[in-house]
Amino acid sequence: MKKIQECYNKKYYTEKVLQFGEGNFIRSFVDWMIDEMNKTENFNGSAVVIQPRNNDSIKKLNEQNGLYTLYLNGIKNGEAISEHSIISSISRGINTYSDYDEFLKTAENPELRFVISNTTEAGIAYEEKDHLEDRPQSSFPGKLTALLYHRYKFFGGNKKRGFIFLPCELIDKNGEKLKEIILKLAGLWNLEEGFTEWINENNTFCNTLVDRIVPGYPKDKIEKITEELGYEDNLLVEGEQFHLWVIEGPQWVKEEFPADKARLNVLFVDDLTPYRTRKVRILNGAHTSMMPVAYLYGKDTVREAVEDKVTGKFIHDTIYTEIIPTLELSEKELNDFAQAVLDRFKNPFINHYLMSISLNSMSKFKTRVLPSILQYQKTYDCLPKRLVFSLAALISFYKGDRDGVQIDLKDDEETIALFKRLWANYDGTRQGLENLVEKVLGYVKNWEMDLNEVNNLSRQVTDYLEAILKKGMQEAVKNI
Repeated sequence: MKKIQECYNKKYYTEKVLQFGEGNFIRSFVDWMIDEMNKTENFNGSAVVIQPRNNDSIKKLNEQNGLYTLYLNGIKNGEAISEHSIISSISRGINTYSDYDEFLKTAENPELRFVISNTTEAGIAYEEKDHLEDRPQSSFPGKLTALLYHRYKFFGGNKKRGFIFLPCELIDKNGEKLKEIILKLAGLWNLEEGFTEWINENNTFCNTLVDRIVPGYPKDKIEKITEELGYEDNLLVEGEQFHLWVIEGPQWVKEEFPADKARLNVLFVDDLTPYRTRKVRILNGAHTSMMPVAYLYGKDTVREAVEDKVTGKFIHDTIYTEIIPTLELSEKELNDFAQAVLDRFKNPFINHYLMSISLNSMSKFKTRVLPSILQYQKTYDCLPKRLVFSLAALISFYKGDRDGVQIDLKDDEETIALFKRLWANYDGTRQGLENLVEKVLGYVKNWEMDLNEVNNLSRQVTDYLEAILKKGMQEAVKNI
């Protein structure tokens, strides 16, 4: 069997992107976009990939000449589609642990314009043990600061040699946070004031929001795929059709990074806060609110839940009648995103298990669902019944039983212990249920407020929880 590099005549482009991270997500998201811009907008750029951790993944990338196959599977224009292509936008990879000099040398390239990263949420972190003399520094910001200083010195502080930073880490204000750490390291290392001025005045740090589900390497079906392709690819990756990249920064950035012109779902905005809120409330909020309802109803995956007549209607109505009315974007933007979310939930190529969503559900409910409940009440002077029903279902879920089968609850030890104690002491009476609900809503450590103070919430949750316990989830959710 041939290797992928033996089956593809690669075209080489100017190295314009310095990319920290070589994982499945960034290759199926950023590098795919660069590939699309090369095909349609003459971007004529490639990414040189920097390995942020000490492993051998860059070796695999270089062995395949930077090439890999990307499968995009999911709902596209209302149809289930699976399509694949070879991505050729990576020029090479550099391991900073074995070739630090080559890493610094990339800073000397005048054509290099973008720094893009995906080093996990923990990657953008300040490490005071890092030093300029280290080869390499342990943290991603440490390595990056050393490279920036090398570029600053090499070009004599040239104002035109700054970068545009597009971090993809899933933390709020990721660009601002990265800049803050770089400046902090510059101070720790006693670098000259001119370097700090160059960072502040000649580099652009954008905050971004990324969205695409990437299952990754399909190890369970790779033999069949390899036979169909006719070549071996150790870096093959699967992603969903849907993608969204919201970039908060100056509008001129899109002239240099023409992703929107390449018909990619990339938005250049002045403030990404509404888009982050939209994603958290609609996509993540729908996941979290559906989980206990659908699981106790007897469903195991998101797709099963959405396609069921009863739970599907519950999820649809929750999104459109209770979550969307609390958000600030235009009706079209919200409805289009909601429809895309429902299409993603129905993706026949992905088995997204409800139990995987259940991890740390209490804290997830606080950040993803509770804000919609509170905003809905503030706006309409009443509680959203489906979201409140979901909270009741969550309390029932933490009883740890589905039709006589024990549920493998996964949360912090204190939360698990709280529910275990509450359900063990429940005496089966209405008063006992009211006491149980009062204790859960008063769990300030999780909610950061006493939810018993929310008008009618305790009574409504108790009513729904009583219905679930007496009638069962299948009957209780129908009444909603």
